[in-house]
This record gives sequence, C-alpha cells and structure tokens, in this order.
Amino acid sequence: MTTTHCKASDTEDRWLLFDASEQPLGRMAAQIAKSLTGKDRPTYQPSELCGAHVVVIQAERPVLTGTKSATKEYANYSGYPGGLNIQSIARVKERTPADIVTLAVRRMLPKNRLGRKMLSRLKVYAGKEHPHTAQNPEKVGPAKPKS
Repeated sequence: MTTTHCKASDTEDRWLLFDASEQPLGRMAAQIAKSLTGKDRPTYQPSELCGAHVVVIQAERPVLTGTKSATKEYANYSGYPGGLNIQSIARVKERTPADIVTLAVRRMLPKNRLGRKMLSRLKVYAGKEHPHTAQNPEKVGPAKPKS
C-alpha cells in the first residue's frame, strides 16, 4: 500500500467569502487560518500551498466581544530605543479597518515563507463590495461553537 502526496498544482482553487460583521473576530480568524493552510481538506500537506483563497468583506465592522473595543491595543516596535508605538483598536479601525482582520489572521499562520504565501491569498475589504465576484466565492457562515 502506498501513500499519495497531493501537490498544490493538482488541487483546484477554492474561493471562500467571509462577512466580518457576522461572527466574533477570533473565531473568524481561526476559521480563515484553517482554510488558508488547507487543514479543512483531506488533501492537506504541510509543505504545500493547498489552501483556499479567502475574501473578507465588511472588515470595518468586526465583532469584538467583552471589553476589547475599549482595551485592545496593537504594539509595534521599530527596534530603536523609544521606538515602541502603541495604537488602540479604535484608531486602527479609523485609519485602516482591514488591518484588524489581517493582523488577527497573520498571527495564526505559520511564520515562514509558506505562511507569507498563504497570507497573500487573503483579500480584505472594508465595504460589502469586492472585485472577486468572477471567482464565485462560496459564502461561509458563522462557525458553530463546540459543545
């Protein structure tokens, strides 16, 4: 009996559509990261880019639970003394609303070349409109909580 190795060129491209206003940010980001890596398919290979293309709409309205809308902060360090830059989530939402979803997903992906390729398959848009209607993305609803 032999095992098969599915290559990325052998798999067909899938397009998924997520609405950020329908489910909590963390659950949605975990579901997106799982789809980008390809772990939701039986043909998953950790060394191949076999995940889906993901389109996220309404990124300006992510669902934040608890007190995250008042307390969550994003820190960025330049590497120089005194180079710590901290921004509240309200300021990030005001300036670049798509970065909230992108950062949540990026931190759940592998930190290597393959993870950067996976992140390039993520398309985030602030409004309801997106230019990927020709790919006919499949709408993904909110994840069901495990009980």
